[in-house]
Amino acid sequence: MGGKVNFDEMLGRFSDHWSPKVVGRMNDYEMKLVKIQGEFVWHTHDDTDEVFIVLDGELTIQLRDRDVVLGAHEMFTVPRGVEHCPKADQEVSALLIEPRGVINTGEAGGSLTAAYQSLID
Repeated sequence: MGGKVNFDEMLGRFSDHWSPKVVGRMNDYEMKLVKIQGEFVWHTHDDTDEVFIVLDGELTIQLRDRDVVLGAHEMFTVPRGVEHCPKADQEVSALLIEPRGVINTGEAGGSLTAAYQSLID
């Protein structure tokens, strides 16, 4: 049975950027907290949509045809197969919802590929 999760408490457990931490699971999906600052890599997730929910700060999700700017308490779903590149001038705290096993850099790989980390196991 799942337990209560306090986002502020969980966010206080880490300081690294671009390294999502699992804080919940539902069926085959995971909820991951992440701190974002700077610019990520352009990448896709060919098999899944990806949901970004901004908890604090301002996040820009660059798409090839436009930018989507999200403030606190706003969300955006990047459709499967759509190339995107998140960026934030100042630190952002966000919740990601995606299927279990999704790699943060998708098909791009590289130095920002994060190891799997869970704060609830």
